[in-house]
Amino acid sequence: MGQAFRSHTCGELGASQVGERVTLAGWVHRRRDHGHLAFFDLRDRYGITQVVTNADDAAEAHAAAEPARNEWVVQVEGVVRHRPEGTTNAELATGEIEVAVDTFAVLNPSKVPPFYVNEEQPGLDESLRLTYRYLDLRRPPLQQRMLLRSRLASSVRGHLEEVGFVDIETPTLIRSTPEGARDFVVPSRAQPGKFYALPQSPQQLKQLLMVAGYDRYYQLARAYRDEDLRGDRQLEHTQIDIEMSFVAAEDVMATVEAMVTAVSREVLPDRPIQQSPFPRLRYEEAMSRYGSDKPDLRFGMELVDLGGAIAGVDFRIFTEALGAGGAVYAIRVPGGGTYSRRQLDELTDLALRHGAKGLVHLSVQPDGSLHGPIAKFLSAAQAAGVRDAAGAEPGDLILAAADADRLVAAGAVGHLRLEMGQRLGLRDKGILAYVWVYPFPMFKWDADLDRWDATHNPFSAPVWAEEAQMEADPAAVHAQQYDLALNGWELGGGSIRIHRRDLLERAFALMGHTVSGMRDQFGALLDALEYGAPPHGGIAIGLDRWSALLADQDNIREVMAFPKTQSGSDLMMGAPSPITAEQLGELSLRVVDPES
Repeated sequence: MGQAFRSHTCGELGASQVGERVTLAGWVHRRRDHGHLAFFDLRDRYGITQVVTNADDAAEAHAAAEPARNEWVVQVEGVVRHRPEGTTNAELATGEIEVAVDTFAVLNPSKVPPFYVNEEQPGLDESLRLTYRYLDLRRPPLQQRMLLRSRLASSVRGHLEEVGFVDIETPTLIRSTPEGARDFVVPSRAQPGKFYALPQSPQQLKQLLMVAGYDRYYQLARAYRDEDLRGDRQLEHTQIDIEMSFVAAEDVMATVEAMVTAVSREVLPDRPIQQSPFPRLRYEEAMSRYGSDKPDLRFGMELVDLGGAIAGVDFRIFTEALGAGGAVYAIRVPGGGTYSRRQLDELTDLALRHGAKGLVHLSVQPDGSLHGPIAKFLSAAQAAGVRDAAGAEPGDLILAAADADRLVAAGAVGHLRLEMGQRLGLRDKGILAYVWVYPFPMFKWDADLDRWDATHNPFSAPVWAEEAQMEADPAAVHAQQYDLALNGWELGGGSIRIHRRDLLERAFALMGHTVSGMRDQFGALLDALEYGAPPHGGIAIGLDRWSALLADQDNIREVMAFPKTQSGSDLMMGAPSPITAEQLGELSLRVVDPES
């Protein structure tokens, strides 16, 4: 890489360049003084090269290097040579060589950074990292994660374009439509009192591209959602947006699975895919076996339904749940029978946070009997039935939760399953366990609004054989919705779309939209469906989430260049911030004091 300030990068030199005169530029990663010798590890994003100044051989260069400290930007010239015998560094790609420097120039000094750039600092305050994100991004571990993300995005583009997808940009100033989260809105100066919205996704636009005949569209699209933040969610994110024409759900899943498989193997060849083809679970099966619609399949510990084993038990929580058509779900924790009261209380708190009304725990004694607060309510036969249903052995722990809503009980125990999998070291970080979950219920009842709502997005088509039931029994209808999960995270979600105006209007009506409301918010799409709209479907995969999982991170902030804090602040740029009175005036806006 010949450039004005360097002939090579700091990760490029090896034994084949010994004897060559080179110019390097980069940051001082470390400095080691030995009197008349000074050793510098010179760093750029390509790697680290050791350079040496010697007062006896190049006094001027050695003197020029004397003030240089960590994170100074410097340029050196010299000759590549083998490192002395016994001093090679097998951990560095450049570890066989060093550069004997005869010219040393400081390009820019650095203040002492607020944290170490050249080594990890466990427990480093994240607000400090985000305030000085440009320094945080210099750290080699974070650079490697950003480079992995770049390789991932590039590989996705290449594999999609190989099979005929076209990259088309869609606008980021659109109109506000209900898509599940609050919009970010942008006031219009030219049309006072009116607002654009930033897209939560390009949903309607990509469907319109199918109507326009582009057949296979993709985009690495920016999406914006004004919602509470967590480890896998930011106010803005990037999604791999895909849409296809003349397809069924199987076609979309097969195309996406082929891309995901190829990309995973290309970007991280050392991380095995647990099962290929990917397992496919119906939604109801995923919930009953794993208590999650994004199950982590890297370990077993599946949920068991204790309904049959506890039939007739005189324990109110169980009898009320079963009497209302609910369920009692449990998991077996190997070796958990010796858990302390504190450990059991922690698990109870976790179950309560995830909707359970309580948690039952039973330890299996050496003689096979059960010990725990409800053991006295179980006959010997019932106790044996519970133990056998859970597959529990002496020394194991059985954790159970009951609820009149089967999904609530399953979800609470599903969270316990994940926690125990983590505590027991069963969630192997080296494995990529992809899984499809499909189809999902199309509607859910919103008691607060007294209407049906879409479980995913309002454009998802019903399973065609169930279309006639939509008005008669919305709860029985499934959407042609499919989610792709990876290691317990939802990686992406998509569906076959409604491509007929009459059917989309029926779905909207169930969700409480009036005819005028439909026209106002979805007029362009509704009209387009009357002009030869093909059957179509697609998916959106979270690039940030995928990058985080491949980089073995549990927070997408670790793979985003400039993320927001948990409260939505940009500490480096000072956003959000007030705007001037002049700007407010131009936009015909005024700020109302939220305290008033």
